[in-house]
Amino acid sequence: VVETLFMLLTEQGLLLVTAKMLQHLDNVIDIMICSSVVSSLSFLCTIAADRYITIFYALRYHSIMTTQRAVAIIAVVWITSITSSSLFIVYHTDNAVIACLVTFFGVTLVFTAVLYLHMFILAHVHSRRIIALHKSRRQATSMKGAITLTILLGVFIICWGPFFLHLILILICPTNPYCKCYFSHFNLFLILIICNS
Repeated sequence: VVETLFMLLTEQGLLLVTAKMLQHLDNVIDIMICSSVVSSLSFLCTIAADRYITIFYALRYHSIMTTQRAVAIIAVVWITSITSSSLFIVYHTDNAVIACLVTFFGVTLVFTAVLYLHMFILAHVHSRRIIALHKSRRQATSMKGAITLTILLGVFIICWGPFFLHLILILICPTNPYCKCYFSHFNLFLILIICNS
């Protein structure tokens, strides 16, 4: 929104900016976008961890997850996201930055998947232990858990995967015509990330 607003004001002649100011503005906007990507992934991990604590440490949850800890976690995620994003934008031409982002996505995906799978396995085992009136009811409960898990991880991969595939292709085949065709859909990948939020 900020970038679009500045572009509209500049095009209409209502805001006069020098090339240097425009470069600084572009860097600030890029840092904001990168920060939102890194923080979104971090918060998805944080939410998965919170759900995990809720299930596995239900009786101690309120002593483990206090308001102060929650505020500290939120502050740490934002400070880390802004700091790392600033470094990413400063060194954006270095392939190590792209490799770091791709690795971060992979770690986030594995971490989230492991937590949700462990929660699903616990729910599945628990449903088997419950004495129910009908056998089909227990199977339906397990099936609902499997469907929920598939939706959670599926939407995550569908929304974030194309963007990180884009980054991987930048590392592997930056000049290949097929890769360049894929690169042309970058705005669509950003829209998918926003849809996940």
